[in-house]
Amino acid sequence: MDRLSTLLAHFGMHAGTVHSGVFRGTFVDEGDQCGHVHLLRAGQATLSLGDGRETRVAGPTLILIPRPYRHRLTVSESDGAELVCATLRFDGGLDNPISVALPPCMLMPMDTIPMLGGTLEWLFSEAFTQNCGRDAIMNRLFELTMIQLLRHLMANHSLTTGMMAGLADLRLAQAMTLMHDRPGHAWTVAELADAANMSRASFAAHFRQVVGQTPADYLVGWRVSLAQKRLREGRPMALISDEVGYESPSALARAFRRKVGESPREWLQRQSA
Repeated sequence: MDRLSTLLAHFGMHAGTVHSGVFRGTFVDEGDQCGHVHLLRAGQATLSLGDGRETRVAGPTLILIPRPYRHRLTVSESDGAELVCATLRFDGGLDNPISVALPPCMLMPMDTIPMLGGTLEWLFSEAFTQNCGRDAIMNRLFELTMIQLLRHLMANHSLTTGMMAGLADLRLAQAMTLMHDRPGHAWTVAELADAANMSRASFAAHFRQVVGQTPADYLVGWRVSLAQKRLREGRPMALISDEVGYESPSALARAFRRKVGESPREWLQRQSA
Protein backbone atom coordinates (compact mmCIF):
# COMPACT_ATOMS: atom_id res chain seq x y z
CA MET A 1 0.00 0.00 0.00
CA ASP A 2 1.47 3.33 -1.10
CA ARG A 3 0.03 6.02 1.17
CA LEU A 4 1.76 9.00 -0.45
CA SER A 5 2.05 8.58 -4.21
CA THR A 6 -1.55 9.47 -5.08
CA LEU A 7 -1.41 12.49 -2.78
CA LEU A 8 1.81 13.68 -4.39
CA ALA A 9 0.55 12.96 -7.89
CA HIS A 10 -2.36 15.35 -7.31
CA PHE A 11 -0.64 17.81 -5.01
CA GLY A 12 3.01 17.78 -5.96
CA MET A 13 5.46 20.13 -4.27
CA HIS A 14 7.88 22.60 -5.81
CA ALA A 15 10.89 24.00 -3.98
CA GLY A 16 12.93 27.05 -4.90
CA THR A 17 16.29 27.64 -3.23
CA VAL A 18 16.61 31.20 -1.93
CA HIS A 19 19.80 31.04 0.15
CA SER A 20 22.75 28.72 0.70
CA GLY A 21 25.91 29.41 2.67
CA VAL A 22 27.04 31.41 5.67
CA PHE A 23 24.27 33.73 6.83
CA ARG A 24 24.29 36.91 8.91
CA GLY A 25 21.38 39.26 9.32
CA THR A 26 17.63 38.59 9.12
CA PHE A 27 15.55 36.42 6.83
CA VAL A 28 12.05 37.87 6.87
CA ASP A 29 8.77 36.43 5.61
CA GLU A 30 6.19 39.19 5.86
CA GLY A 31 3.37 37.48 4.04
CA ASP A 32 4.80 35.41 1.19
CA GLN A 33 2.13 33.15 -0.31
CA CYS A 34 4.20 30.01 0.11
CA GLY A 35 5.81 27.79 2.71
CA HIS A 36 9.48 27.65 3.63
CA VAL A 37 12.11 25.08 4.57
CA HIS A 38 15.15 26.28 6.52
CA LEU A 39 18.08 23.94 7.13
CA LEU A 40 20.51 25.11 9.79
CA ARG A 41 23.67 23.13 9.10
CA ALA A 42 25.76 24.70 11.86
CA GLY A 43 25.71 27.58 14.30
CA GLN A 44 22.68 29.25 15.86
CA ALA A 45 19.73 31.42 14.92
CA THR A 46 16.67 32.97 16.53
CA LEU A 47 13.28 32.05 15.03
CA SER A 48 10.49 34.56 15.64
CA LEU A 49 6.94 33.60 14.66
CA GLY A 50 3.98 35.78 13.80
CA ASP A 51 2.14 34.77 16.98
CA GLY A 52 4.89 36.27 19.13
CA ARG A 53 6.77 33.07 19.97
CA GLU A 54 10.54 33.19 19.80
CA THR A 55 12.87 30.18 19.80
CA ARG A 56 16.63 29.91 19.89
CA VAL A 57 17.72 27.25 17.40
CA ALA A 58 21.16 25.69 17.86
CA GLY A 59 22.91 22.95 15.94
CA PRO A 60 21.78 21.08 12.82
CA THR A 61 18.01 21.64 12.65
CA LEU A 62 15.26 21.38 10.04
CA ILE A 63 12.66 24.14 10.27
CA LEU A 64 9.52 23.47 8.23
CA ILE A 65 6.85 26.10 7.69
CA PRO A 66 4.61 24.28 5.19
CA ARG A 67 2.24 27.15 4.34
CA PRO A 68 2.23 30.95 4.61
CA TYR A 69 3.10 31.95 8.16
CA ARG A 70 4.87 35.17 9.09
CA HIS A 71 8.28 34.50 10.59
CA ARG A 72 11.85 35.70 10.68
CA LEU A 73 15.25 34.13 11.27
CA THR A 74 17.82 36.39 12.91
CA VAL A 75 21.52 35.57 12.95
CA SER A 76 24.19 37.65 14.66
CA GLU A 77 27.86 37.93 13.70
CA SER A 78 28.83 35.54 16.49
CA ASP A 79 26.22 32.88 15.67
CA GLY A 80 28.28 31.33 12.86
CA ALA A 81 25.19 30.10 11.03
CA GLU A 82 25.38 28.03 7.87
CA LEU A 83 21.90 28.11 6.41
CA VAL A 84 20.14 26.69 3.37
CA CYS A 85 16.62 27.99 2.68
CA ALA A 86 13.93 27.31 0.10
CA THR A 87 10.39 28.33 -0.66
CA LEU A 88 7.81 25.55 -0.82
CA ARG A 89 4.67 25.50 -2.95
CA PHE A 90 2.13 22.72 -3.48
CA ASP A 91 -0.07 22.14 -6.51
CA GLY A 92 -3.60 23.12 -5.64
CA GLY A 93 -2.63 26.36 -3.95
CA LEU A 94 -3.00 27.20 -0.30
CA ASP A 95 -5.97 24.84 0.14
CA ASN A 96 -3.96 21.73 -0.72
CA PRO A 97 -4.53 18.90 1.79
CA ILE A 98 -0.86 18.11 2.44
CA SER A 99 0.32 21.43 3.85
CA VAL A 100 -3.03 21.95 5.61
CA ALA A 101 -2.51 18.62 7.42
CA LEU A 102 0.82 19.75 8.90
CA PRO A 103 1.43 22.05 11.88
CA PRO A 104 2.20 25.68 10.93
CA CYS A 105 5.79 25.33 12.15
CA MET A 106 7.94 22.28 12.90
CA LEU A 107 11.47 22.28 14.35
CA MET A 108 13.35 18.98 14.21
CA PRO A 109 16.98 18.37 15.16
CA MET A 110 18.50 16.56 12.21
CA ASP A 111 19.79 13.70 14.36
CA THR A 112 16.16 12.79 15.16
CA ILE A 113 15.33 12.20 11.48
CA PRO A 114 18.00 9.72 10.31
CA MET A 115 15.88 8.75 7.30
CA LEU A 116 16.86 12.11 5.77
CA GLY A 117 20.57 11.80 6.48
CA GLY A 118 21.81 10.85 3.02
CA THR A 119 19.64 13.39 1.22
CA LEU A 120 20.63 16.23 3.55
CA GLU A 121 24.30 15.35 3.20
CA TRP A 122 23.96 15.54 -0.60
CA LEU A 123 21.95 18.77 -0.38
CA PHE A 124 24.58 20.43 1.83
CA SER A 125 27.34 19.22 -0.48
CA GLU A 126 25.62 20.98 -3.39
CA ALA A 127 24.81 24.07 -1.33
CA PHE A 128 28.38 24.78 -0.35
CA THR A 129 29.97 24.28 -3.78
CA GLN A 130 29.58 26.03 -7.12
CA ASN A 131 28.93 23.10 -9.44
CA CYS A 132 26.96 23.47 -12.66
CA GLY A 133 23.22 22.90 -12.22
CA ARG A 134 23.53 23.38 -8.47
CA ASP A 135 20.22 25.22 -7.94
CA ALA A 136 18.24 22.73 -10.04
CA ILE A 137 19.69 19.81 -8.07
CA MET A 138 19.10 21.55 -4.75
CA ASN A 139 15.45 22.24 -5.61
CA ARG A 140 14.90 18.56 -6.38
CA LEU A 141 16.71 17.55 -3.19
CA PHE A 142 14.51 19.87 -1.13
CA GLU A 143 11.46 18.16 -2.68
CA LEU A 144 12.94 14.73 -1.92
CA THR A 145 13.64 15.87 1.64
CA MET A 146 9.96 16.76 2.03
CA ILE A 147 8.78 13.37 0.75
CA GLN A 148 11.12 11.59 3.13
CA LEU A 149 9.96 13.84 5.95
CA LEU A 150 6.35 12.85 5.30
CA ARG A 151 7.45 9.21 5.44
CA HIS A 152 9.20 9.89 8.73
CA LEU A 153 6.15 11.57 10.24
CA MET A 154 3.97 8.59 9.33
CA ALA A 155 6.48 5.95 10.41
CA ASN A 156 6.92 7.60 13.80
CA HIS A 157 3.26 8.58 14.34
CA SER A 158 4.49 12.12 14.89
CA LEU A 159 1.07 13.72 14.36
CA THR A 160 -1.84 12.70 16.54
CA THR A 161 -4.80 13.92 14.50
CA GLY A 162 -5.74 14.79 10.94
CA MET A 163 -4.95 13.27 7.55
CA MET A 164 -1.32 12.42 8.31
CA ALA A 165 -2.31 10.71 11.56
CA GLY A 166 -4.89 8.68 9.65
CA LEU A 167 -2.34 7.63 7.05
CA ALA A 168 0.02 6.57 9.85
CA ASP A 169 -2.69 4.19 11.13
CA LEU A 170 -2.35 1.20 8.81
CA ARG A 171 -5.99 0.16 9.18
CA LEU A 172 -7.36 3.62 8.45
CA ALA A 173 -4.75 4.12 5.74
CA GLN A 174 -6.25 1.27 3.74
CA ALA A 175 -9.59 3.07 3.61
CA MET A 176 -8.12 6.54 3.07
CA THR A 177 -5.92 5.33 0.21
CA LEU A 178 -8.98 3.86 -1.50
CA MET A 179 -10.75 7.23 -1.25
CA HIS A 180 -7.66 9.00 -2.58
CA ASP A 181 -7.27 6.57 -5.48
CA ARG A 182 -10.95 6.42 -6.47
CA PRO A 183 -12.68 9.67 -5.45
CA GLY A 184 -15.47 9.09 -7.97
CA HIS A 185 -16.66 5.90 -6.30
CA ALA A 186 -19.71 6.13 -4.02
CA TRP A 187 -17.91 4.79 -0.97
CA THR A 188 -19.99 3.45 1.90
CA VAL A 189 -18.87 3.06 5.49
CA ALA A 190 -19.37 -0.68 5.10
CA GLU A 191 -16.92 -0.85 2.15
CA LEU A 192 -14.34 1.27 3.90
CA ALA A 193 -14.68 -0.66 7.16
CA ASP A 194 -14.21 -3.91 5.26
CA ALA A 195 -11.00 -2.54 3.71
CA ALA A 196 -9.79 -1.64 7.21
CA ASN A 197 -10.81 -5.07 8.51
CA MET A 198 -12.99 -3.47 11.17
CA SER A 199 -16.66 -3.45 12.05
CA ARG A 200 -18.61 -0.47 10.72
CA ALA A 201 -19.17 1.01 14.17
CA SER A 202 -15.54 0.55 15.26
CA PHE A 203 -14.23 1.94 11.98
CA ALA A 204 -16.46 5.02 12.06
CA ALA A 205 -15.60 5.79 15.68
CA HIS A 206 -11.86 5.21 15.22
CA PHE A 207 -11.76 7.25 12.00
CA ARG A 208 -13.42 10.20 13.66
CA GLN A 209 -11.16 9.98 16.71
CA VAL A 210 -7.92 9.88 14.68
CA VAL A 211 -8.72 11.95 11.58
CA GLY A 212 -11.02 14.40 13.33
CA GLN A 213 -14.02 14.01 11.03
CA THR A 214 -16.35 11.31 9.74
CA PRO A 215 -15.38 9.19 6.72
CA ALA A 216 -18.14 10.88 4.70
CA ASP A 217 -16.89 14.36 5.60
CA TYR A 218 -13.33 13.36 4.76
CA LEU A 219 -14.39 12.06 1.35
CA VAL A 220 -16.22 15.31 0.60
CA GLY A 221 -13.16 17.29 1.66
CA TRP A 222 -10.89 15.21 -0.59
CA ARG A 223 -13.25 15.63 -3.53
CA VAL A 224 -13.48 19.38 -3.00
CA SER A 225 -9.67 19.65 -2.77
CA LEU A 226 -9.40 17.87 -6.11
CA ALA A 227 -12.08 20.14 -7.56
CA GLN A 228 -10.20 23.23 -6.38
CA LYS A 229 -7.04 22.02 -8.09
CA ARG A 230 -8.91 21.29 -11.32
CA LEU A 231 -10.61 24.70 -11.24
CA ARG A 232 -7.20 26.36 -10.94
CA GLU A 233 -6.15 24.39 -14.02
CA GLY A 234 -9.11 25.78 -15.98
CA ARG A 235 -11.14 22.59 -16.30
CA PRO A 236 -14.94 22.93 -16.63
CA MET A 237 -17.25 21.97 -13.78
CA ALA A 238 -19.00 19.34 -15.90
CA LEU A 239 -15.80 17.33 -16.26
CA ILE A 240 -14.69 17.92 -12.68
CA SER A 241 -17.99 16.82 -11.17
CA ASP A 242 -17.88 13.51 -13.02
CA GLU A 243 -14.26 12.91 -12.01
CA VAL A 244 -14.82 13.48 -8.31
CA GLY A 245 -18.06 11.56 -7.92
CA TYR A 246 -20.97 13.98 -8.33
CA GLU A 247 -23.82 13.40 -10.71
CA SER A 248 -23.92 17.02 -11.88
CA PRO A 249 -22.04 20.32 -11.61
CA SER A 250 -24.79 21.67 -9.37
CA ALA A 251 -24.35 18.78 -6.93
CA LEU A 252 -20.61 19.48 -6.78
CA ALA A 253 -21.31 23.21 -6.36
CA ARG A 254 -23.57 22.50 -3.35
CA ALA A 255 -20.92 20.29 -1.71
CA PHE A 256 -18.27 22.90 -2.53
CA ARG A 257 -20.26 25.69 -0.88
CA ARG A 258 -20.92 23.59 2.24
CA LYS A 259 -17.20 22.85 2.59
CA VAL A 260 -15.63 26.14 1.50
CA GLY A 261 -18.34 28.66 2.31
CA GLU A 262 -18.60 30.08 -1.21
CA SER A 263 -19.45 28.89 -4.70
CA PRO A 264 -16.78 27.49 -7.03
CA ARG A 265 -17.04 30.65 -9.17
CA GLU A 266 -16.65 32.95 -6.15
CA TRP A 267 -13.73 30.90 -4.84
CA LEU A 268 -11.96 30.90 -8.21
CA GLN A 269 -12.41 34.64 -8.63
CA ARG A 270 -10.87 35.22 -5.21
CA GLN A 271 -7.85 33.07 -6.12
CA SER A 272 -7.06 35.25 -9.12
CA ALA A 273 -7.76 38.58 -7.40
